[in-house]
Amino acid sequence: MTKQIKILMVDDEKRFRDTTQKILSKKGFETILAESGEDALEKMAQNPDIVILDIKMPGMDGHETLSQIKKIHPDLPVIMLTGHGDKPSARQALVEGAFDYLSKPCDIDLLAEKIKEACRRKNHPAAYEEARVMDVMIPISDYTTIDETKTIGDAIAELKHSFVSKLATSQLMETGHRSILVKDTQGGVKGILTLRDMLEMIMPAYLSAPKPSLADSIEYSPMFWTGMFSAGIKEMKNKCISVVMSPSPLSIDGGSNLMEAAYLMVFNNERRLIVTVSGKTAGVIREQDLFFEMERITTQ
Repeated sequence: MTKQIKILMVDDEKRFRDTTQKILSKKGFETILAESGEDALEKMAQNPDIVILDIKMPGMDGHETLSQIKKIHPDLPVIMLTGHGDKPSARQALVEGAFDYLSKPCDIDLLAEKIKEACRRKNHPAAYEEARVMDVMIPISDYTTIDETKTIGDAIAELKHSFVSKLATSQLMETGHRSILVKDTQGGVKGILTLRDMLEMIMPAYLSAPKPSLADSIEYSPMFWTGMFSAGIKEMKNKCISVVMSPSPLSIDGGSNLMEAAYLMVFNNERRLIVTVSGKTAGVIREQDLFFEMERITTQ
């Protein structure tokens, strides 16, 4: 028989405590209630498996309570509850040792899954060890970069150098970065120039302009396309990179989970992310870096 998970619910709102206890009881959890941080520390003697802790409480708030709990039971998972708009405080709780945080009002099914996940990780920590973003990124020193004052021609020459075979994060062979980071005069990342940007830059404006129906048949004739590719490149090669570069990709902290990186890429249609450590650019993580980690996990 599976051991019943014992939860210590800490929240100063009585109605929230009571309602949540009833719902969690129906889902098979045992719930101990505490109305304050001080009350929670006293009830730690009942040996809960996990703590659900509100951040904003009178007297001893969630941060102070978390600190005291971690002194007593360093490995006890704590899920923080935060009000709307208080995510910075919740993220700080992760630094302080919280397992995760959820916004109030929270979905009870999501809370239940987080409780189960936290207990699984507590009981089988080795099964959940995985690489972080900084472990699989391309260090900025190894990534192709160029100054914002350079030309498209300069960028093409620099990018060509990255197209040599090299070992990546696994035993797979990987070629090229397929993009070049554009730096400002202070060395910060100002934008990115991708192969797609370069293809788009040589397209004449009239190709995307409204056309009469007769133009459709002319457009795709061999004569229509002749010389356009070469002419487009020659016209653009001396232009400044800033004319055609894309904005800098979204950034992610180097200590973040790979699933967060995958989420940002998928739902923001990004193929790569800037990785920061202590607020400074440390590298780039790309779709293929996540793929290499997928390959490693499937074959280990």
